[in-house]
Amino acid sequence: MAHVSDLISSDIEQYLQAHEHKSLLRFITCGSVDDGKSTLIGRLLFESKMLFEDQLAAMEADSKKWGTQGEDIDFALLVDGLAAEREQGITIDVAYRFFSTDKRKFIVADTPGHEQYTRNMVTGASTADAAILMVDARKGILTQTRRHSYLMSLLGIRQIVVAINKMDLVDYSEQRFNEIVEEYGQFAEQLGLSNITYIPMSAFKGDNIVEPSPRMTWYHGTTLMGFLETVEVDDTRMQRAPFRLPVQWVNRPNLDFRGFSGSITSGVIKPGDRIRVQPSGKESTVDRIVTYSGDLEQAVAGQSVTLTLADEIDISRGDVISIAEAPAETADQFESTLVWMHDDALLPGRPYLLKIGTQTVTASVTDIKYQVNVNTLEHTAAKQLELNGIGVCNLSLDRAIAFDDYQTNKDTGGFILIDRLSNTTVAAGMLHFALRRSQNIHMQHVDVNKEARALTKGQQPSVLWFTGLSGAGKSTIANLVEKKLHALGGHTYLLDGDNVRHGLNKDLGFTNADRVENIRRVAEVSKLMVDAGLIVLTAFISPFRAERRMARESLADGEFIEVFVDTPLNVAEERDVKGLYKKARRGELKNFTGIDSAYEQPEAAEIHLDTTRLSADEAADQVIAELRQRGVIAG
Repeated sequence: MAHVSDLISSDIEQYLQAHEHKSLLRFITCGSVDDGKSTLIGRLLFESKMLFEDQLAAMEADSKKWGTQGEDIDFALLVDGLAAEREQGITIDVAYRFFSTDKRKFIVADTPGHEQYTRNMVTGASTADAAILMVDARKGILTQTRRHSYLMSLLGIRQIVVAINKMDLVDYSEQRFNEIVEEYGQFAEQLGLSNITYIPMSAFKGDNIVEPSPRMTWYHGTTLMGFLETVEVDDTRMQRAPFRLPVQWVNRPNLDFRGFSGSITSGVIKPGDRIRVQPSGKESTVDRIVTYSGDLEQAVAGQSVTLTLADEIDISRGDVISIAEAPAETADQFESTLVWMHDDALLPGRPYLLKIGTQTVTASVTDIKYQVNVNTLEHTAAKQLELNGIGVCNLSLDRAIAFDDYQTNKDTGGFILIDRLSNTTVAAGMLHFALRRSQNIHMQHVDVNKEARALTKGQQPSVLWFTGLSGAGKSTIANLVEKKLHALGGHTYLLDGDNVRHGLNKDLGFTNADRVENIRRVAEVSKLMVDAGLIVLTAFISPFRAERRMARESLADGEFIEVFVDTPLNVAEERDVKGLYKKARRGELKNFTGIDSAYEQPEAAEIHLDTTRLSADEAADQVIAELRQRGVIAG
C-alpha cells in the first residue's frame, strides 16, 4: 500500500504518533439509487492511496465481471461487497470504510438508496458528523433525495454537501448545476437545513474530488476532499456544550478508590468543578480525573475517563454526571420521534426496553400523535407504525431518566427500542422534550396500604390470569373458582373479557393494537384491585406473551399467577358456543385468535389446566389447591 506519508518508511513511530492525534470525521453518503454513492467512496479510497496492490488487481478483475463502466475500473465494487449488490448494481447493506489523508482520518458509511432500506440509512447516519447527498445531474431532485434530506434534518446532521454528480454526462453544464441548486435550496429551507455546500463533480472521472476540475472553470468553490478535511467534527462542537458523562462503570478496585468511569459526551471538566448526578440530583465536586496514563488537569468531549468526587454519594451505572450550572433534565414521559425498523408493527401500549446512553429502562408508546410522510412532509393519523415508518409519539418510562433533547446532544437524547422477548432492536428514536404531566403528577402517599387491606381480609392479594383460546373454558372455570373462593370467605372480583368490553373497553376493536390496549387497561385495573386487597380473576384470551409479561411485571413478585387453560384448537372449535369460529372460517370475523391471528402459548404458567382430561369443576379444584399451597388463601 502506497500511503501518502513518507514517514512510514523513514520513522514509523513518528508517523503513528502523528496519525493518532489526527481528528476523525464520520460521514455518510446517501441519495437515490444509481446516483454514484459507492463509486464516490471507491474514488476517495483510490485517491487517498489506501488500497493494496492486490485490491487494485482484484477490482480490475471484478470490473470486467461485474462492472457497469465498460472497460474502465468500476470503483463502486470496492464498497458493494454483497453478491446481490454486485448482481443488481445497487447498495443494500450499510458499508463502512476507513481512509486517511495527511490532515484527517475518516470513516464513511455507504447507505442504501432504495426506499425499503430506509432503516439502514438511519443506522449509518446515527453517528455521522456530516453527509454527502448525491444527486444525479441528469435526474435532479428525486423522491429519495427528499426522503434522505428529511432524515438528515431529523437526525441532526449539521454539515451537508449536495454533490451534484455525473456532470460529465451533462457536458459540465453550469446552467444545469444552478437549476439543481435552486430547486434543492427551496426544499432545504422547508426542513431548516442551512449549512449546505454545493459541489459539481464526476465521481467516475474524478472531477472536483481531490483537485479542481479543469472542465468546470466556472466553479470556484471547494473540492470534496477540501471540504472533508476542514469541516468541523461533532467532538469539537460538543466541547462547547454543557458537560455530560453517562456512567458506564463504578470503578472500585480496592477499598481506597471509588471512581465513576465513562465517555464524556459533551463539555469540559476540571478538578474542582461542581457537578450534579442525575436523576438523583445530588451534588459534589470533582476531585481527580483518572486515566490509564495518569491524572489529567482537564478532560473534554470524546475522552474516556474516571472521575473521583470529594463526597461519598450514591452513583450507579446509567446515571448521568452533569455540570451543576447547566444540568441535564429528568423526566419519565416524553415526546419523541421514532423510526420503526422491524417487520412487525409498533403497537402502542406494548412494553419495550429503551436504551439511552448507558441506561436501560422499560418503556411503552402511549400515543402516536402522527406519522410523517417523508415524501411530502405531510402529517397523517396512525394507530401503528409499519417498517420504515416515522412517527411523533409520546413515551412513558417506568422510571425517570436524565436526558437532553436530541438536537442539543445526540448521546443523551438518542435512544433505541428493543423487543423484550427476541432482544431485537426495533426502533431508533430522538427525544424532543419532557411532557408537562411528568413534572406535575406525583404519587400521593396514603396511610392505609395494600398490606393493611389484605390483613383485614385474611388473604394474600393476587391476580389469577386465565389465558387460552376462545372456547377453551376460561370464563367457566374462573367463575367456578370465584364461587369456591366466595364459599371459603374470600374477597374476590372477576374481570371477564366480554363484560369488560361492554364498559371500560367498549371503544376497542380486535386489531393487534386494540388487543394490546385492552390487556394494558385490564392489567392496570387488576393492579388497583390487588392494592385493595382482593383476589382478582381475569378471563381473557390475551394472546401475546409481551402483554402478559407486562401485566406480571406491574405487580409484586408472587402476586401474578398465570393459569393456562390448555385446549387444542380443534376441541375449542367443536365447542364454538358463540358461533365465532364459524364466522371466522367464513371470513366474517377478522383477526380471530387461532384462525388468522396468532396465540402465543405461555412458556412457564404457574397453573396448567389440560381441559381434555379435566372437567371444569376438577380444573377449578386444582386452582384452589394451588392457591392453598401458595398461601393465597388459608389451608
